[in-house]
Amino acid sequence: AAACHRLCPAVNKSSVLGQCTPGNNLSSAPQMGWGDLGVFGHPAKETPNLDAMAAQGMLLTNFYTANPLCSPSRAALLTGRLPVRNGFYTTNGHARNAYTPQEIVGGISKDEILLPAMLKKNGYVSKIVGKWHLGHRPAYLPLENGFDEWFGAPNCHFGPYNSSITPNIPVYNNSEMLGRYYEEFPINVKTGESNLTQIFLKEGLEFIHRQTKAQQPFFLYWAPDATHTPLYASRSFLGKSQRGRYGDAVMELDYSVGQILSSLQSLGIEKNTFVFFTSDNGAALTSRTNGGSNGPFLCGKETTFEGGMREPAIAWWPGNIKEGTVSQQLANVMDLFSTCLSLAGISAPDDRVLDGLDLTPTGYTLDREMPIFYYRGNEMMAVRVGQFKAHYWTWTNSMEEFKQGVNFCAGQDVPGVTTHNQTEYTLQPIIFHLGRDPGEKFPLSVLTKEYLDALRSVSAVVEYHEKTLVPGVPQLNMCDQAVMNWAPAGCEKLGKCLDAPKSKPWKCSWPH
Repeated sequence: AAACHRLCPAVNKSSVLGQCTPGNNLSSAPQMGWGDLGVFGHPAKETPNLDAMAAQGMLLTNFYTANPLCSPSRAALLTGRLPVRNGFYTTNGHARNAYTPQEIVGGISKDEILLPAMLKKNGYVSKIVGKWHLGHRPAYLPLENGFDEWFGAPNCHFGPYNSSITPNIPVYNNSEMLGRYYEEFPINVKTGESNLTQIFLKEGLEFIHRQTKAQQPFFLYWAPDATHTPLYASRSFLGKSQRGRYGDAVMELDYSVGQILSSLQSLGIEKNTFVFFTSDNGAALTSRTNGGSNGPFLCGKETTFEGGMREPAIAWWPGNIKEGTVSQQLANVMDLFSTCLSLAGISAPDDRVLDGLDLTPTGYTLDREMPIFYYRGNEMMAVRVGQFKAHYWTWTNSMEEFKQGVNFCAGQDVPGVTTHNQTEYTLQPIIFHLGRDPGEKFPLSVLTKEYLDALRSVSAVVEYHEKTLVPGVPQLNMCDQAVMNWAPAGCEKLGKCLDAPKSKPWKCSWPH
């Protein structure tokens, strides 16, 4: 979730997302699926606070992330640019997903301008709470890229590790580590118990209260990661959900969002604060019954089918967004970059291509609706224009992985679509009408006028995109065990420094 607040009068205008100069609060939950919330139809109905947020605000049913994997989608959110432009992709193989594990050498490029750096122009103080995931080496950390404060970790909470081989992930307070996951910040993998979400909630609430007291405009990027494996929840939520441990994590996340919204209301700043909730990629179907739901959509995380990239999304801004609004316009995480700048009264940078639109009434018109590009690594796999989605390449994962039990489309199989070989359809794309067929099960017949009309429309978009695309320098190609979190800043004070091995860089291997 993200929240942005600025003291300003409410403007009474009809709107897509409202009109004012508020604060911003963005919340991004990892690998939550479109179908995980009660308001999106999950039968468990265990998300009362997010459901209420939607009832009081706007539900966006056609909202997309920029990539079916965590790091690239977060880079897109904060830069307003596709990963292929901002460098968060790999060229080590065709159409390979890549992210920022501990051994990654690269991170967010210094050529990129992140949202918090832009918001500084109008006096915003910015904080990230939770997972960063845009590079863990010093130059890539949040405080070097526009954020004023940070409480959280540079990587996902994988572990625990044998520290002689792999260090556990550090948890930072601003520029210095406070400890490590599984050590000072325990996660019990067996029971799933951890108090991390409550710690992240406390940090977010304290920041909101402090900035409000100081009458300082703020931007909060609240990014907990309990819904990412290994799943965890605090003791008061463990065992509460009928969905198992994943459901416990979702319930605690829902509770936390409710606490943030209640805090804004109790402080009397809700009408000057824009809040947006979404996810970084679809639910991981590899987890089967221990993971999330992508509702009616095909496949999940790691894939460019709808289940991998269409996300739950809710905008909340009392007095500015009409209660109970449902928006079916196409939108994506990169729109939040342009929208937040517009709400803060800041002009977007004009020296680069941005892939998002300003969704406020002054910036958005139906004839400017952006297409949705579905990238996997260095390849544009598909594109959506209006109701039509054209697949130029299809791939789930390799048959070798599939035979080992790794299945990104568990329980789903569409012949000729959910392929285990990289299959090219650039000469005759597979086209679905997502309004009639949201599950991508019934391709349009290539012999129909509808197919030919759709192909003509989509082809024009693709031709222009490919003609004008200037890819960024890939940041996710090189790995080196020596760059892991052996000795983060502040480790000396804690006696937590570890000896790094000699540098032996290699080309990262991305299997899917």
